[in-house]
Amino acid sequence: MTAKLVRHLAATRLLLAIVIAVMGLSAPVAAHEVRPAYLQIDQTDASRYTILWKTPLLSGMPLPVVLKFPGDVTHVMEPQERPLPGSILQKRIISAPGGLAGRQIDFVGLQATITDVLVRVTWLDGRQASAIVRPSQPWYTVPAEQSGWSVAWEYLKLGIRHILYGLDHLLFVASLMLIVRDWRVLVKTITAFTLAHSITLALATFGLVTLPAAPVEAMIALSILLVAAEAVRMERGETSLTITWPWVVAFGFGLLHGFGFAGAMADLGLPQRDLPMALLFFNIGVEIGQLTFIAVLLMVGYSARLIFAFGRPMRIAAAYGIGTVAAFWAVERLDTIFLG
Repeated sequence: MTAKLVRHLAATRLLLAIVIAVMGLSAPVAAHEVRPAYLQIDQTDASRYTILWKTPLLSGMPLPVVLKFPGDVTHVMEPQERPLPGSILQKRIISAPGGLAGRQIDFVGLQATITDVLVRVTWLDGRQASAIVRPSQPWYTVPAEQSGWSVAWEYLKLGIRHILYGLDHLLFVASLMLIVRDWRVLVKTITAFTLAHSITLALATFGLVTLPAAPVEAMIALSILLVAAEAVRMERGETSLTITWPWVVAFGFGLLHGFGFAGAMADLGLPQRDLPMALLFFNIGVEIGQLTFIAVLLMVGYSARLIFAFGRPMRIAAAYGIGTVAAFWAVERLDTIFLG
């Protein structure tokens, strides 16, 4: 067996392991299924609050987390539940003597999950506060007030986390990188994608343009499948619009992906007073996460070339791996649209 063949076999085995891992991740993660729970606290008078508690569904069951308020808090209205797509919304009214400022709310059971909780508080005078509660510290102390920069920081972290858990967006970027070989074209392509999804994210967030979430998610999966197929065509020596002008296709599909980001922002809840700042820093967080992912891919690719020949068979296998995952998502999402 020649040394060249050994290198190709080693590369193929490594790539297959990566593809299997990605496909394994795709089942539980499936794009935007990793969404935080959401707690909204609206003050209605000095001691009374309306509580909205939205928990995502995991395999058809609500997140096993229970809200625990301070001991002297009483229920004016007992919890009322209604189902939403992918989640359960619970509403209640509570009375807290002296108010909730400086008091702790516990999320019992959160430490046994991998889900975060986005908390948003609105006071009588219109002031707002936002925070992310993580399983490692499953409680929230209601502050007296919060600055706009604190809101910006929270939404920056949400943007980074969303893109790094948004496997479909990352696979779209990865499939573009299989086509683009020149760094100048790569910069142009990623800039076009960023500009496009920023436009539709802003339009959708401000309510100027809206699209139903389910068809958008299905089209996002199909966009990944199309670009992966174009990567295979390129390796066969063929050409197309995507291969010749990848930034044009990146811009077109970026408009679609922006609606996906907007759906995630809507699920998180938006602070109306600080909406422009929240939108800006969420988008900056998305870009930080996206550029981090690209940098990691470039470093992995460079390191791989030092070990073995990263040639045409491996690029084709990578395109087929991405396309297989995207096809699975497309069928799954279209089935949800047409068969419920």
